[in-house]
Amino acid sequence: MSKRKIGVLVMSYGTPASMDQIEAYYTHIRRGSPPSEEQLKALTDRYEKIVGGFFPLRENTNRQVEALEQTLNRDYPELEFKCYQGLKHASPFIEDGVKQMAADGITEAVGVVLAPHYSTMSVGGYMKRAQETAEPLGLPIRFVKSYHLHPKLIRALADRVTAALDRFESKEGVRVLFSAHSLPEKILEMRDPYPDQLLASSKAVAELAGIGDWQFAWQSAGQTATPWLGPDIMDVLETIHREENVERVLICPLGFVSDHLEVLYDIDIECKQLAERLGMHLERTASLNTDPLYMETLSDVVYKQLTEA
Repeated sequence: MSKRKIGVLVMSYGTPASMDQIEAYYTHIRRGSPPSEEQLKALTDRYEKIVGGFFPLRENTNRQVEALEQTLNRDYPELEFKCYQGLKHASPFIEDGVKQMAADGITEAVGVVLAPHYSTMSVGGYMKRAQETAEPLGLPIRFVKSYHLHPKLIRALADRVTAALDRFESKEGVRVLFSAHSLPEKILEMRDPYPDQLLASSKAVAELAGIGDWQFAWQSAGQTATPWLGPDIMDVLETIHREENVERVLICPLGFVSDHLEVLYDIDIECKQLAERLGMHLERTASLNTDPLYMETLSDVVYKQLTEA
């Protein structure tokens, strides 16, 4: 008897796979409008500074997709799972992943995003693109909207906070800053759950790790005419140093699940350079990447979609 086969569309933001793909990637982000030479150079320079232009997100995402497939097939051997990638701004695009599932004869699918917190502008947009592609193909697809308080996710993050605190001479006086990618302020008018879900995750991680001295900060805001959610993490670092004499800071970027530009550049380079100028000791928690607890979190929430009516 053949096993029930499930296609899993694993969606994420995407990144170029090599330096020569940066312009096409940036153009896609800008909805078909090519970046200026200055804008292109600024982004290219950032990638160059991350281990000489190595693109960790693409490799990390590939490994996460492979590890999730293995975890699902291990945890639920009565089923057969096959994972497909669907990226927002790079190939294979979300539409490509859905079409490949249909071409492979998949008749039952679940979509999940490599981002624990739901926003209509991020996760919601991924789901919409996948649904619009799946419907004409006759492929039913269910979606995981968020998993920001999954116990295994919270434990994985709390373990990282605890481990990173050991890098300080003393844990006394260490301010923990939880961070995530900023979004345009207009999501507040839409009563978007994104900010509340991030605060809920931060609170849960802090409680499990026994942390009392923490706060939340936004990072990596886009350069647009409309305002984005703040305060920005760079401003927060300056403020807590100037007004509260905080000298030791641990950043836990819990809005991100793998090492990529916003972590390896925005935190590891920009934030650390600022901290050095201010005379602060700054550390960062390790990213989740393919942590078994994170893979089990994704496995759990995907399977749950198959068991709910």
